[in-house]
Amino acid sequence: MVDVFINYRTGDGDKTAALIDTALSARFGSERAFRASKSIRPGDPFPEDLLSGVRRSALLLAVIGPDWTNFRAKLRDPGDWVRKEILEAFACALPVIPVLEGRKTERLSKDELPEELARLAELQSVRLDTQNCETDLKRLGDLVADMVPELHALERDGEQPAPAPDTVNNTAHGTNGTLVQGRDFSGDVGGTVIKGTHGPVHSGNGDIYHHSRHETGRRQFSGDGMTYYEGDHHGDNRHQFGGSGRREDDDR
Repeated sequence: MVDVFINYRTGDGDKTAALIDTALSARFGSERAFRASKSIRPGDPFPEDLLSGVRRSALLLAVIGPDWTNFRAKLRDPGDWVRKEILEAFACALPVIPVLEGRKTERLSKDELPEELARLAELQSVRLDTQNCETDLKRLGDLVADMVPELHALERDGEQPAPAPDTVNNTAHGTNGTLVQGRDFSGDVGGTVIKGTHGPVHSGNGDIYHHSRHETGRRQFSGDGMTYYEGDHHGDNRHQFGGSGRREDDDR
């Protein structure tokens, strides 16, 4: 049994319970964290599922919100499910950890609890502050894993491998128009797309020099591996490679 049962009262601690559930599920798997509103399917008998959920768990986290002890009447009601789940955990000899929500929630006092739940006030609690949520959730997860060593084997590594220093990784969704990426590439590139340019375009190494046709009647280029486009193109693209010094006009 490696499940973690999250006990909470709706309206007082339910948001914190959801945060704990999300963190534990991400770390150990969603099936390892039992939270009633998530784990009980519509149409299932919740009284049976709640008690069986406690019985098959390794420990119970009791989320204590700032108004938890204000529900005194419910805590004394034998039909109250927060009470029933905690008492079931005691009966099954499960570890119970009070999780205090926020900075202002005080530790439980025996004077505020019915006799059946007075034991809660004697248990060491942990605090989960929403302003320090990431650190506190990590610490709570570490505590749970230490108390239930089987969970260590289920831990998931959420870290992504670091990219190689000379690679570029991109993801683009729903693009409309031209998408341009600069800098270095690794791997295969299916081609070069140049759109909406005005004037010379250089796509290789070396220098490029441009003079208006109306001034000199010719173009001069130098460098290896370059591509030059001008005007409207219908199969008349030219490529120059090597240092032959040929002028663009020689090809006409």
